[in-house]
Amino acid sequence: MKNYKPRIADRILKHRLMSKGAVLVEGAKWCGKTTTATQQAKSLLFMQDPAQKEQNLSLARISPARLLEGEVPRLIDEWQLAPQLWDAVRFEVDKRDDFGQFILTGSATPADTSQISHTGTGRISRMLMRPMSLYESGESNGAVSLGTLFKSENMDADINGNSCFDLDELAFLICRGGWPKAVCIEEEEIALRQAIDYFDAVVSFDISNVDEIKRDEVRAARLLRSYARHIGSQAKFTELAGDLQHNEAMPISPATVQLYVQALNKLFVLEDVPIWNPNLRSRTAIRTTDTRYFTDPSVAAAAIGTGPEDLIGDLRTMGLFFENMVIRDLRVYAELIDGKVYHYRDRNGLKCDAVIHLRNGRYGLVEIKLGSDRIEEGVASLNKLESIIDTDKMNSPAFKMVIVGKGPYAYRRKDGILVAPIGCVGP
Repeated sequence: MKNYKPRIADRILKHRLMSKGAVLVEGAKWCGKTTTATQQAKSLLFMQDPAQKEQNLSLARISPARLLEGEVPRLIDEWQLAPQLWDAVRFEVDKRDDFGQFILTGSATPADTSQISHTGTGRISRMLMRPMSLYESGESNGAVSLGTLFKSENMDADINGNSCFDLDELAFLICRGGWPKAVCIEEEEIALRQAIDYFDAVVSFDISNVDEIKRDEVRAARLLRSYARHIGSQAKFTELAGDLQHNEAMPISPATVQLYVQALNKLFVLEDVPIWNPNLRSRTAIRTTDTRYFTDPSVAAAAIGTGPEDLIGDLRTMGLFFENMVIRDLRVYAELIDGKVYHYRDRNGLKCDAVIHLRNGRYGLVEIKLGSDRIEEGVASLNKLESIIDTDKMNSPAFKMVIVGKGPYAYRRKDGILVAPIGCVGP
């Protein structure tokens, strides 16, 4: 396949197919789900193929088993157009009693779930695929491996690596995003256009098509603009509604905002970070609202109409969008080692930008800073958080790390805290 760049999801999908009868690959449109799935599929069914769409939908209603015939793994792309295929796949997996039978891909959750009677537990494994990380696009050398940092024998080992990103390059990477088509385009202006077109499609078509509920295009655009202004915060729906109210003739309720956000979540455009709840030595109250992020920072840039030069002129906004880009990458890398990314913030103002927590209980604490001049600020936050964690009830962190945008080298400080440019971080 032309210009296919290997994805971390390749390895995850291969492993899932070895352990389940079917795998559901979900994620935002255009992030590469179908292309990645076709690397391992032996037969293909494209539900959206205009020449076959009506026949496919009819067969899904009348005889869904016919659509499942073919060499395995069989890829069923955009399966959510015919939700009844879910139960058909689950039944066929039971009947065949073998792993690696089907790959389902979808860029939205089904509008009508009434035709699904079984969760698929034990038969269908779910995996979330995101836009490309900097390691996958070839812009990070991956010298600092997240997986290696969690190995006990490496807890005190030095790290090495170098990265030469300047502000211009970082601003471009933020605005371009990790969309595979954009990554493969050499002309910067055309590469930047891809996220803008994606944003336009979301607000003009996708947000109403996801569940057949007509939504206002202008309101959707304003909501995403407000979301972009609140990146990295725990803004409540009341705050988002307040932002929109300035441009609305009639009052808009937080409940209406929530419905729009739910639709954008179904499209995998937004992906907030859940709160981490460690065992603490004190009675410190932990803030419970999820932290606002996009699945890719380029959508936020498109929402507020900013380009690379604009970001450089507003370093505060650039720092927040850079944080979103790092969160995207950490999520991609964490999936490979069975981990998830969380955020910590308490009522006293102490925060940790990213907590990577593995299923086995090990975790790492990460602060994200655009410039190396703020490393000490990040170090202070990491040390403060570690000091209030009750290590009698849970493990000490496997590592503490400050990820920076600008900074030539990755290294371990004398106090044991790691510093790594994002251009060195990988899986």
